[in-house]
Amino acid sequence: MANDINNMTSLVNNVSIDDGDDEEIQQTAEDLPSILIVTNVPDAVFEYEEAKEEFEKLFIVYDDSASIQYLKSFRRARVQCSSSIHAVRARIELHERDFKDKKIKIYFAQTTKSSLIQSSGRHLQPPEPDKQFLISPPASPPVGWEPIPEASPRINYDLLSAIAKLAPGESHELHPPSPSQPGIVVHICEDPEGFNGKEKMPIEQTRRPNKT
Repeated sequence: MANDINNMTSLVNNVSIDDGDDEEIQQTAEDLPSILIVTNVPDAVFEYEEAKEEFEKLFIVYDDSASIQYLKSFRRARVQCSSSIHAVRARIELHERDFKDKKIKIYFAQTTKSSLIQSSGRHLQPPEPDKQFLISPPASPPVGWEPIPEASPRINYDLLSAIAKLAPGESHELHPPSPSQPGIVVHICEDPEGFNGKEKMPIEQTRRPNKT
């Protein structure tokens, strides 16, 4: 959309605004929006009423029914013209014009295709529903989806046999040492006295320190 507006703007810049060129301007401007964005607006326009009135007169000359909205934080203004012809004329004459020691710049507002087609309305039109879809995963599986059965658990009998051979109090070498790697040796702790393998070891609570 931005490229289309830039291309049309370059065509409009080559069109004269003499009285005899209205038909040519009409053909060039029929696809352009009627909203202008003015950038680099001087701070005096937002602070003083006289400067604001002088700024509005720049656009009222081309469209006496133009409405202006000011965006002070961005130092911009939004000009709503009654037709694309008035917006084109203002764009050609006022772009990069010196005003209050500032060179203001004017651009056509980027609008949706539906708003360009239905430009007679005062409100923005909803976008075309060609790409309105959910980004999140669907609530139900797609057609043809089937669950994958889980594989049966694999029992490593070699591992179970090696664990069963571990005797308490003995050392077991799991990996022999090499010139580049150390060996791995597991030392099995002996069962404490009175442990029969069935009863759990009691956990002694930490004694509360004496009060001072």
